[in-house]
Amino acid sequence: MTTRRPISSQPSTPLPNLDAPSSLSSLANAKEEKKSNTAPAVPAAVIYKLLFFTAAMVGGPIGTYYVCLHTIAGGSSTFAGAMAAIMANVVLVAYVIVAMREDQSERLAEEEKVRKGE
Repeated sequence: MTTRRPISSQPSTPLPNLDAPSSLSSLANAKEEKKSNTAPAVPAAVIYKLLFFTAAMVGGPIGTYYVCLHTIAGGSSTFAGAMAAIMANVVLVAYVIVAMREDQSERLAEEEKVRKGE
């Protein structure tokens, strides 16, 4: 059996009266005081790196597979597949290295700011 939940006719939090001029002016003042930050949350360089490595992760192994299949492997799909898997790992390791360097450069820049400030 299900239980009934009584629904109250009054909301739990009262809604502001927007017809009153004082509440409208307080809303307008609150908007004027609060500045909007329109800067992107992630720098454009990070987005470009991510797009590059995404394309490399898709195109690199597929391209490697077909190039190896028709030229190097002589029709052996096992060898071509293994080379494609190796290429995917190469792209992944390259991305990790780039990400670690970027993180390191941010840390070094913060340390330089602290050093100059002292």
